Amino acid sequence: MNHHQPTFPVIGPSSEDTMAAFVAQATVDPDVAGLILSGSQAHEGMQTSHSDFDVHVVLREGAPSPIRHLDGFRSAHLDLVVMTLNDFRRRGLRGDPMSWLRYAYVHAQVLFDGLDGVIGSILDTKRTLSPAEADAAAARYLDAYVNQTYRSLKNHRDGRPEPAHLDAAESIPFALEVVFALHQGVRPYNKFLQWELDRHPLNDGWSTGQLLSAIHAILADGTPTAQRALFAHIEQAARTAGHDHVLDAWGEDLVLLRG
Repeated sequence: MNHHQPTFPVIGPSSEDTMAAFVAQATVDPDVAGLILSGSQAHEGMQTSHSDFDVHVVLREGAPSPIRHLDGFRSAHLDLVVMTLNDFRRRGLRGDPMSWLRYAYVHAQVLFDGLDGVIGSILDTKRTLSPAEADAAAARYLDAYVNQTYRSLKNHRDGRPEPAHLDAAESIPFALEVVFALHQGVRPYNKFLQWELDRHPLNDGWSTGQLLSAIHAILADGTPTAQRALFAHIEQAARTAGHDHVLDAWGEDLVLLRG
């Protein structure tokens, strides 16, 4: 981060005061094309007394605004991500170095759109996976999930409980990517997993409680019973979505996963 200190953000006595002061300053800057609120403040009921404001600032191309020096600014009240409009179009998408940031935009709120709706329109394309994105992601992560689960169950079979547990734990991120991709959803950050499932149920035969219980059991000790229950659920959902070819490529190895 550039250590040059511009005249803002003004740090107020509270997060709300700091946020209000920054928005007031940024919205009169002609180089600012948009302001987006993300993080806990954009998720109803997730705010705590420690919650700051996560704001993504979109600048016009070639903007000389001093705000460009604030990318990565962090304080107890305000965290800033600053990018150009072209960077914002790509941010969080596959191929972007910050593709992991996609979920930050799923429930983000437009605070200011200086381009007559363009900022909101771009944001909306990031909230869910397109059919093509979802299909590719589900296939990609399904193969990785099956691979990791197979490794774990082989280790259990061969009397190696510790690597079996580690492999089982490493299967969970892939499993969650698959489950959400099958619904054209972006996998939530762990902090928001239950929040997301409670408010936007997947409606694929398993309740939020069943899914979270299976995940917790797998993370706790990698029990084969919990792994096979989760696999059975994912296999059925994946086949319903047309991903038979990914699963069938595993041939007889699926016997071990099915128990």
